[in-house]
Amino acid sequence: MATLSAFVLALVIVVVVVELLRRKKFREKYAALWLIVGLATLILAAFPQLLALVARTLGVQVPSNLLFALSILLALGVCLHLSWEISIVEDETRVLAEEAAILRAQLERLEDRVTALAVREEEQTRDCDGEPN
Repeated sequence: MATLSAFVLALVIVVVVVELLRRKKFREKYAALWLIVGLATLILAAFPQLLALVARTLGVQVPSNLLFALSILLALGVCLHLSWEISIVEDETRVLAEEAAILRAQLERLEDRVTALAVREEEQTRDCDGEPN
């Protein structure tokens, strides 16, 4: 029963990831990791003795301990990668905010110049018409 549950769960993971990819809600670089995890889980669910064989080969006494250790390493790797991605996005956001502030200041200066030119043109038009100031 546990083998069937693990197989169904892994199959659901793979189907969900593929569907998210198909709808373009998930980027390929993240989907690859989850597809690998899903496929590995499918293989381990289909061949449960494989985990025991790998555990014996690596000298781990309990196969589930190997599975937990690998899961923790995977989680740490994902956290490290996402932290790196967040750092990059924060730097890009800061640069974009600085550029937006510079552009806003330039726009305000241009608006002031246009307003000054419009006022000056209006004064010149009044002077040409002979109207008193």
